[in-house]
Amino acid sequence: MFLRASTGHRPVRPRWVLGAAAAASLALVLTGCSAGGSNSSSTPSDTLVVYTGQAGDYQINFNPYSPSSIGGIGAIYESLFFVTNVNTEAYEPLLGTEYTWNEAGTELAVTLRDDATWSDGEPFTADDVAFTFQMLLDTPSLNTSGFDGTVTATDDTHVVFTWSKPAFVAGPTLLGRTPIVPEHLWSGIDPTTDVMAEPVGTGAFTLDDFKAQAFTLASNPEYWGGEPEVKKVRYLSLSGNTAGADALAAGTIDWQTGPVPDMENVSENYPGYDAVTIPQNQVALLTCSSVELGCEGPQTDPAVRQAIYYALNRDQVNSLAFQNTASEISPTFALTSTQEDLISADVAEPVAPSAPDLDKSGELLEEAGYTKGGDGVYAKDGEPLKLTVEVVTGWTDYITAIDTMGQQLKAAGIELTASQSSWNEWTDKKSKGNYQLAIDSLGQGPASDPFYLYDQYFNTAYTAEVGEAAPTNMARFSDPAVDAALAELKAVDPADTAARQAQFDVIQAAIVEDMPYIPVMTGGTTSEFHSSKFSGWPTMDDLYAFPAIWASPDNAQVFKNLKPTGE
Repeated sequence: MFLRASTGHRPVRPRWVLGAAAAASLALVLTGCSAGGSNSSSTPSDTLVVYTGQAGDYQINFNPYSPSSIGGIGAIYESLFFVTNVNTEAYEPLLGTEYTWNEAGTELAVTLRDDATWSDGEPFTADDVAFTFQMLLDTPSLNTSGFDGTVTATDDTHVVFTWSKPAFVAGPTLLGRTPIVPEHLWSGIDPTTDVMAEPVGTGAFTLDDFKAQAFTLASNPEYWGGEPEVKKVRYLSLSGNTAGADALAAGTIDWQTGPVPDMENVSENYPGYDAVTIPQNQVALLTCSSVELGCEGPQTDPAVRQAIYYALNRDQVNSLAFQNTASEISPTFALTSTQEDLISADVAEPVAPSAPDLDKSGELLEEAGYTKGGDGVYAKDGEPLKLTVEVVTGWTDYITAIDTMGQQLKAAGIELTASQSSWNEWTDKKSKGNYQLAIDSLGQGPASDPFYLYDQYFNTAYTAEVGEAAPTNMARFSDPAVDAALAELKAVDPADTAARQAQFDVIQAAIVEDMPYIPVMTGGTTSEFHSSKFSGWPTMDDLYAFPAIWASPDNAQVFKNLKPTGE
């Protein structure tokens, strides 16, 4: 259900707020379709119409390294392999066919395919790969993946990456999240400022047509993997937050990601459509937790954080705020759906309780020196236990969640209120530590491996004193033992599961005890898709890609996998 990205260097996804106003007529104008149900679309049966939540005009830019890029990663520009964070399967070959690490993790050799061409007809070679990574090294503002090695093209189909220290954990981003660009064109541009209006890539699609309110990708007949059966992908811009749901009802779009009324019954309410909800982003109450780094307030006491954790009625929060699309969460922040085997055996409660335990909550507070006043609110040293949660104005699901949790915590003797502000203000408060609590979700990183979440949100290297901007560790958590375990994980071969688990045990013990991020639930991202028009969509039984239309490069894998049904 959640379309926001997690804290860090990820772009913010559009928020969806359902209202009563109808926008179906506008959707019909933009798509050139007529109303009357899922089979009434006048678009060709092999054209996929998608809605990413874009409102307003598109500004043409297919530079995959630009923050204003409007698309093409995966579909036009390919990486070496396809890597997703929704499963733990082997990486799927794209421009690369195989890769090998040396024993020390300091050298990665990649073999490239010899049958790929750029869409302008030029051959793809190892020089293009070397050029791309050297461009990142030479342009730090583009190097958001933190690539810090060297790259050498040893011949047309082989490249070697080297580092001065073990770099096993760099693999998913390097191999799967770095779009390769053509040297013969990009050597003459400024990648930080130049707009790509005529993108040239190796992917299964090319830019076909661009207009301010819609653009179209066309299948590449020369694609090395064979021309896709989906011949065109049309991206729409719609006006108003209700437009996506209304377009589904009219049968004028084939794929969107976002909430619709009565999400549990999409197939009944929208004939010809189905939905899938992926548990991925873990909703938490972020806390400014470290007194040593300048945090102030009762939330700096671990007992308060633990008391909040036990006082929550998560089933009720799910029902009232998230349309029952959220799911269980582990206090270790290892996903219970794909990372359950990595939860430490030493963690007594591997899953957060769904029902409140007010006795446990009260015991924790009283053992920490809190006493309940006549108003029913706990206090310590004359200070009542009152906390403010920062949230973005208009994020109705999160605002409802805070209101619901506020009522629940009132019964536990804790006062909780929401403070709404703009996205920029909310982000600034979190980044600089000028907050008590904030509601947000923690993202998974490039692969289904808890290391990436732990490294982003619990590493001292990514936090800062209050008043200074923290890159990702907004909770100001710092623990030398956790830092040492993270450093050790960077040097351990991913195949050595026992050695890795020993370090996960250290990290999980610390974060469960300290709880700088109070686990709420695992947020579900729900996508609705036209199952009667196309087959091959990701399902929970075959989750080959993350099925959010705005998620690149996963969306490109879906484009290639779909097959028109002819209906």
